[in-house]
Amino acid sequence: MYRLFVRLVDRLPLPSLRFQIFAAVAVVLTQAGIAVTGSVVRVTASGLGCPTWPQCFPGSFTPVQHDEVDAIHRAVEFGNRMLTFLVVLAAAIIVIAVTRARRRYEVRVYAWLMPASTIVQAVMGGITVLTGLLWWTVAIHMLLSMGMVWLSVLLLEKVREPDDGVAVAVVPAPLRWLAVVSAVLMTGVLIAGTMVTGAGPHAGDKSIDKPVPRLKIEITTLVHLHADLLIAYLSVLVAIGFALFAVAAPTGLKKRLYVVVGVVSAQALVGVTQYITDIPAALVVVHVAGAGATVAATAALWVAMRPRQAPATSGPESSGQPIEAAAAS
Repeated sequence: MYRLFVRLVDRLPLPSLRFQIFAAVAVVLTQAGIAVTGSVVRVTASGLGCPTWPQCFPGSFTPVQHDEVDAIHRAVEFGNRMLTFLVVLAAAIIVIAVTRARRRYEVRVYAWLMPASTIVQAVMGGITVLTGLLWWTVAIHMLLSMGMVWLSVLLLEKVREPDDGVAVAVVPAPLRWLAVVSAVLMTGVLIAGTMVTGAGPHAGDKSIDKPVPRLKIEITTLVHLHADLLIAYLSVLVAIGFALFAVAAPTGLKKRLYVVVGVVSAQALVGVTQYITDIPAALVVVHVAGAGATVAATAALWVAMRPRQAPATSGPESSGQPIEAAAAS
């Protein structure tokens, strides 16, 4: 089957590196974008605008007139479902592009993870609808989206790298492990954030006869947990910043850290504003967009610590020799 796919793809024009990068960027944007539109569904209480899955209404894949579902809710939820086709299209294009270009195995694996993870996410979305928007299903749906954003950023970076290069550690191993710790803390922040949402006022549906079950934990407690994890995350990022200057890391890597710190700080400001203003709907959407940006920026920082570089002819800095080995030579 795969050989047949390759033979069919080989009939297409050879995609340039620029086109491959453009396709990979489209994957990142669509993966992050559908998480944002999903938050719009939630804050407009349109989560059950299409009460069944994979159909929108029993016997119909498109919205139909229904006395118990307002037209605006049908339109918002169905519109979000339609955006899945953009996600699938972007995923299909990048798979075809890297296959036709005969990119290295690693790139092709990351590319195929996009349609595969999209299927998993679609199934999880169906479970979320069929269970009546149980808070933990919504949380898993959100976390899967953030995981897909992470993978799509890694895909973009892998596409940019030369296939004939070698991986080069531009910072010492302990610093790379510190970046892993930051990613773990970021994950904790995301999980705590979904729990805040699960206990908060935006349930995704406002049905009176069958209200959406909520997380039965005091929201103030969850907010404090969310904030504490964010402080820990930001503290590790500051530590990484000092370490990058101590080891004279590349300027590009430092710039990526600045982006992460800036995005996380902005997220903290949005979160505080939400808490003070009783979680307005518009800020929920902004906060979800910021979460996607945080994940993307953190992934970009981590992967840049050990990039794949084209082999050069001389010099320890350009030979693809890891920094630890270069320092010892």
